[in-house]
Amino acid sequence: MGTGLSVFDETLQATGAWLGDLQRRLDGCGRHQAYSVLRATLHVLRDALPPAAALQLAAGMPMLLRGLYLEGWSLAAPPVDVPDAATFLAQVRRRLPPGLDVDLDLAVRAVFSILGERLDPHGVVRLVQTLPAPLRELWREGGWETWPPP
Repeated sequence: MGTGLSVFDETLQATGAWLGDLQRRLDGCGRHQAYSVLRATLHVLRDALPPAAALQLAAGMPMLLRGLYLEGWSLAAPPVDVPDAATFLAQVRRRLPPGLDVDLDLAVRAVFSILGERLDPHGVVRLVQTLPAPLRELWREGGWETWPPP
């Protein structure tokens, strides 16, 4: 069932494709779980980025995901210090609903992999270069066998 507005129908379809992709990568993960993982990972990533990089990442997302990503964010807030992968994962865990049973390391790497595949590769390279080295490893482990991508 469509909304009657192509822009909304397209963003719903694109968002559904992102969630479906994440569900496939996290075998046995339901739609609500995939949404929770995607939202939590995107929010922690956004909060760790300088504002210009956070907005650059948002620009490449489907409209609905862009709204989800920017929800509750303040452009004036300084980036949150996320010095290593363990801290990043802990911050994602805190944003997940209680009792959500998911391999968090795998889930975050899956989200990063999806971002890397669905967004402009050169923009992703610039984005990843703004992260501390330990966080860049999460991207590398998320499926980028060669970094940066061709």
